[in-house]
Amino acid sequence: MEVTAGAMRALLPKLAKLLKDEYNLEKHVREGVKSLEIELTMMHAALRKVAEVPLDQLDDQVKIWASKVREISYDMEDAGDAFMVRVEDDSHSGPSTFKNRVKRPIKKISKLFRKAKELHQIADAIKEAQALAQQMAGLRERYSGLELQNSGMVTSTIDPRLTALYIDATDLVGIDHAREELIKTLTEGEDSSKQQLKIISIVGFGGPGKTTLARAVHEKIEAQFDCSAFVSVSRNPDVRMIFKKMLHQLDKVKYANINESSRDEIQLIDELREFLQDKRYP
Repeated sequence: MEVTAGAMRALLPKLAKLLKDEYNLEKHVREGVKSLEIELTMMHAALRKVAEVPLDQLDDQVKIWASKVREISYDMEDAGDAFMVRVEDDSHSGPSTFKNRVKRPIKKISKLFRKAKELHQIADAIKEAQALAQQMAGLRERYSGLELQNSGMVTSTIDPRLTALYIDATDLVGIDHAREELIKTLTEGEDSSKQQLKIISIVGFGGPGKTTLARAVHEKIEAQFDCSAFVSVSRNPDVRMIFKKMLHQLDKVKYANINESSRDEIQLIDELREFLQDKRYP
């Protein structure tokens, strides 16, 4: 599994490079690469988790998934390398001699065909990777709630959302670029006078990457606001407890004993509304 994670680690910086203006990607290809970069960052986080499990304790579905991810990583890397080399070759066309001026139109047509082919390969790799993520969505529980056996002892299953809150964002390859893209989406065209609420969904298969990425965004922008809170929500949440956690994070002094409160959901919502009145928050 370390080989698969290594393939992903090599690919992510190349995708970031591919997004630079010098490569002049078509809009739909550029958007696909951005989406794929975020998806592969999540995949890489899951692969690192899977790599910690002894090979004989992984089921066949996980092994097949990891193998497929590795193949797509190599295909995407090859297509990206070929495209970048072609662009760099085009920028070094040689001196302006009569012979070169005669050759250039023919070479230019030939390169356009090759460039189109390489762009098509990149687009195909993007589609294949995105399809893979959708097909493997059913394995979400297998990654997030994996119970491992070691020396005859079974470790307790821990809610992955909890462990994700304490993962160092720097451990995730490519997270800086994904974080900046999300921040740009959140703040682009922002009119502070309107204070419009924006919601962004970070989707993908199970693993700590999504929560860690969301936390990285929150930590980067929270200083720009009057107050903020970051809470993790399970599939069957205790709504009262979530509201209490939010209030405590918003003002730790005022709501120091909020957990002892017997207020119901409506009362807690009213408290949140009153506290957030006329405040900017992420």
